[in-house]
Amino acid sequence: MGGNYLHYKIDLMIALVDCNSFYASCEQVFRPDLQNKPVVVLSNNDGCVIAANKEAKALTHIPMFQPVFKIKEVLKANNVTCFSSNYTLYADMSQRVMDTLREFSPIVEEYSIDESFVDLSHYDVDELEFIANQIKDRIHKNTGIPVGVGVAKTKSLSKMANKYAKKLEENKGVYVVETEQKRLTLLKYFKLKDVWGIGKKHAMRVERTGRRTAYDFTKLPLAWVRKEMTVVGERLWRELNNFPCHNMVVQIDKKKGIGTAKSFGYKLEDYGLIEEATSYYVAEVADLLRQQNSAARFIEVFLQTNNFSNADKQYYNKIVIELEIPTNSTIKLTQEALKGLKKIFKQGYRYKKVGVHLFGLVSDTEIQTNLFYKPKKSENPKLTKAIDFLNSKYGKNKVKLASVGNREKQWALIREHRSKRFTTQWDELLTIGNRNS
Repeated sequence: MGGNYLHYKIDLMIALVDCNSFYASCEQVFRPDLQNKPVVVLSNNDGCVIAANKEAKALTHIPMFQPVFKIKEVLKANNVTCFSSNYTLYADMSQRVMDTLREFSPIVEEYSIDESFVDLSHYDVDELEFIANQIKDRIHKNTGIPVGVGVAKTKSLSKMANKYAKKLEENKGVYVVETEQKRLTLLKYFKLKDVWGIGKKHAMRVERTGRRTAYDFTKLPLAWVRKEMTVVGERLWRELNNFPCHNMVVQIDKKKGIGTAKSFGYKLEDYGLIEEATSYYVAEVADLLRQQNSAARFIEVFLQTNNFSNADKQYYNKIVIELEIPTNSTIKLTQEALKGLKKIFKQGYRYKKVGVHLFGLVSDTEIQTNLFYKPKKSENPKLTKAIDFLNSKYGKNKVKLASVGNREKQWALIREHRSKRFTTQWDELLTIGNRNS
C-alpha cells in the first residue's frame, strides 16, 4: 500500500524514545570493559569525530568534527577509545530497538536511526510512568543500549520531555508530562532556542519581544505567531499548548531513488580498482532496491577527484543510462553501470570518489516489458533470489560478481578501528573465552 499512513487521535499520549550516544553505545555493548570510559566514533575514512559518549563529551578540549590527525595526541593522552564507523552494526542494533518498542505499541514512527515516536494512548494515564520505565529497561535488557523516554500529548512536548529526562539525574532517564504542572515545569526550563522545531531566525524574532523561554512563547498571541512565524510557528505554539498538530507517520513511502557515494581510502588512478568499487556499490544499492520490491529505469554513475586538494588536477563527470526495461538485477545493473563508467573515466587523474544512483523506480510487479527485449539467462529472477538467499545465510558478498574482485583493501574506506559486525556476519560473531577449553 503506497503513501504515508497517518495516525491521529485527539487523546494522544506519545513517547519519544531516544538512544543515548547511539553509535558509541553500540560499540560499548560489545566492549563492556569500556563502560564509563570515553569513546568516540569516527567518520568515513577515519576523518573526524562524529559521535561521542558522555565521558568523551565531558572532555571539552576534544572538539567534535575536527580532523583526527590534528587531535590524535589529545585523544591518546586522555585514553579515548576510537572506533571507525560501523553502520552495518548500528543499523541492526537500531532495528532491535524498534522491534522492542513494538512490544509496547503497534504504532511506532521510526524518526531516525536512534529515535522513535511511540503511541501509548492505549494505556491509562496513571500507568504511563511505569510503562515508560518498562520501555527503558526492556530495551537495555534486549540490546544493551541506554535510552531516554519522554511522554506527552504532542510530539514537540515529548521531544522536550525526553531532553529533560536526560538533563536531570533524578529523572533517571524518564519524564512523563501527565499533569499541567509538569508541562509548565518543562516549558519554563527550556530556552526557546533549545526547542525542537524552532529555527534560529524565528527564535531571534521572538526574543526581540523580550520572551526567552518556551513558556514565554506559549503566552504570545496566536495572531502574532501566525503573522511573524507562518504556519510552522503556529503549529509549534499549538503543540506546546497541548494541541497535537504533528501526526504519527507509521508507514513510510518507498524511496524514489536509491544511491550511494563513498570516498576511496586512497586516491586511485587504476581503472580496474575503480571498476571493482563501482561493482561493489551497485550490488549494495541493487540489494536495497529488491528489499523494497522495486525496479529501476535509470542508473547514474559519477566519478570525481578530491576537490579539497590543491595538488591534484580536478575532474568531475557523470552519466545517466536509461535501461530498456526497469530491473533490479545486480548483474544487469552492474553491466550498465560499468559501460557508463568507461565512458566518463579519463586517464591522468587521481580519483577520490565514485557514486551510483538508481531512480525512476517502479514496483517490480508493474514492470512494462518490451516485445523486442530478450533478457539474458543471467537476468533470471531465480538466479538473483538464489544469490540473495546464499548471502543472507552465509554473510554479505559471499557470492558476488567477478567484477567486484578481491582487492577491496586497495580502494575501500580506511577503517583502522572498525569493530566487527557482531550481529549480522557469521564469521564475526562475538566469542567468549577459549573455544578449546
